[in-house]
Amino acid sequence: MAEKEETKAMTLRMPSGTAKELEATAQVDGVSISEAVREAIETHIESRRNDEEFRERLRRSIEENRELLERLAR
Repeated sequence: MAEKEETKAMTLRMPSGTAKELEATAQVDGVSISEAVREAIETHIESRRNDEEFRERLRRSIEENRELLERLAR
């Protein structure tokens, strides 16, 4: 049997109009609000992974953080 992935509960604040639209779209799609939000987040993350400009900023951030962590470790 496959291990279940650990989850983390989070709070999300949004305008009430957006919340109503989310509830309606989730209902029409036949999914929970949580599932609709998870799907949207997964789609967003995947689009960032495929964005070369984002990936370049990510590489710079990794390098900057690496340098900072190495300084702190001294």
